[in-house]
Amino acid sequence: MVSLFGLSFPNFALGPILILIFSIKLGWLPVSGSGTFAHLVLPAITMGGALAAILTRMVRTSMLEELGHDYIRTARAKGLSERAVVYRHALRNAMIPVLTVLGLQFGALLAGAIVTETIFSWPGIGRLTIQAIGNRDYYLVQGCILAIGLTYVAVNFLTDLLYSVANPRIRQ
Repeated sequence: MVSLFGLSFPNFALGPILILIFSIKLGWLPVSGSGTFAHLVLPAITMGGALAAILTRMVRTSMLEELGHDYIRTARAKGLSERAVVYRHALRNAMIPVLTVLGLQFGALLAGAIVTETIFSWPGIGRLTIQAIGNRDYYLVQGCILAIGLTYVAVNFLTDLLYSVANPRIRQ
């Protein structure tokens, strides 16, 4: 239910709703700006809501699939504790597709940052890119896009390295 809620709201709709509830109505958090941890809470929830929902569904599906395999039944028959079976055997193998989705979602996180930074007046590369486009500063636009692209490539490379950590059989 929570993951469906996270998937239902895009960043440009969730941000203003969170501002309305937690900043204006309740007065708990600042509306916009940067500087303290309190300024980071609403943008982080806005950007992470949909991504967490996708990851939650992916982990659940992957774990259900892994728990149905024969090697899990064998591990249970050997007398391993349920904790060892789930964490050492099933979760380790279930993390491969989750890592793939996590690496790909980082690109969506960078794209969503442009909208979120604008809504919350948060200084960042997304907002800088939009301002550079508005000012027709093409060199700055190229630099921002290059930085975003290199970050995306680095995260995909890191994802490939994490495959071998999650599943030692991939090292071969």
